[in-house]
Amino acid sequence: MRESPVITKIEAIHYSHTLEEVSRDYNTFNMVYKPGGKSKQSGTLVRIHTDQGLTGEYPDVTGPTLAEIKMLSSYLIGKNALTRELIYNDLKRGSRHWAMLGMGIVDICLWDIAGKFYGEPLFRLLGGDLQPLKAYASTLHGDENGGLSTAGDFEDFAHKCLQMGYQAFKVHGWGLARDNINREIENVLNLGNKFEGKLDLLIDPACEIKNFGDALKLGKACDEANFFWWEDPFQDNGVSQFAHRKLRQLVKTPLLQTEHIRLLEQHVDFIVADATDYVRAGAHEDGGITGAMKIAHASEGFGLDVELHGPGPVHRHIMSSIRNTNFYELGLVHPNLPTTKAPVYLDYSDDLDAIDQEGNVYAPQGPGIGVNLDWDWINFHKTGEEIIAE
Repeated sequence: MRESPVITKIEAIHYSHTLEEVSRDYNTFNMVYKPGGKSKQSGTLVRIHTDQGLTGEYPDVTGPTLAEIKMLSSYLIGKNALTRELIYNDLKRGSRHWAMLGMGIVDICLWDIAGKFYGEPLFRLLGGDLQPLKAYASTLHGDENGGLSTAGDFEDFAHKCLQMGYQAFKVHGWGLARDNINREIENVLNLGNKFEGKLDLLIDPACEIKNFGDALKLGKACDEANFFWWEDPFQDNGVSQFAHRKLRQLVKTPLLQTEHIRLLEQHVDFIVADATDYVRAGAHEDGGITGAMKIAHASEGFGLDVELHGPGPVHRHIMSSIRNTNFYELGLVHPNLPTTKAPVYLDYSDDLDAIDQEGNVYAPQGPGIGVNLDWDWINFHKTGEEIIAE
């Protein structure tokens, strides 16, 4: 019987790069299009090594997540890399005072190791199969700079996406809509008028609408425009079960919540409180692939669909392995920008043109996560490296 790989080292490789034609909006949190703009981005590639030479890798780790990984790293050394369920539960307890982000990246790396150990892509380990994944164009936030600045701009972009083959389109509107909800409402009604029956329409205000009343106005507009879903409407940060149950009672458009809570138990609590229609989960926020699959299967038990937050090869594998899901979030995209991401992968893209003619994407087919890293790009943009634990 083949021996299991044992974790021997965890390392971090830091890099930075500059995105062109982008900037930040009024509160600096939302990336927006801006002609001539430049935005310096930084990230970290985390690698978990084993005694068999198998390495689990995740290339886009942020500062807070990296800090948690460093806190968890000493526990991981010497552990059997295939005992993901044991490690998940130990790290969940160890992370209980934190945001619980680091454990998700660790779990993804362990699944990457497992796929390489068995010589299979992750969707096969998860019981799935290669299949088309219907994508939605998830827009960059609205701007004041001539990109997505008006309802007409969003209409033009939705038309472009429809022509490309997209079957669904999601609006990230203007942060300043917290002071002018009529702007968001106009956009919703115009898209509904132009694209009902042609595109499934979605909207994510990203918790920027200032209060319940304005959120309700937007929800009523979504009803009139026959939107497929709306999500995270107002500034409770998407966590109030009571408030979102009330919105569900007053708005017919299905509500998508749970992006901003963590792990299985909190998602189930939200479901049983009747506070959401669709269930949001993400491997990067909800305990990795192990955690996301727990949420997907729990949602299935309630008869609900789970929608994965954000793009990436890991989410393509998960979507290829579950029944109860609708769309792959391809974003953030913009009509005037070729990319909003660091090009860390070879032969893989989540940019606007990543779909086929029917608006689908597919999971990678190589072992593990199944996508090769672009080491030439990473080494050229490297700003430092460190051994976290060994």
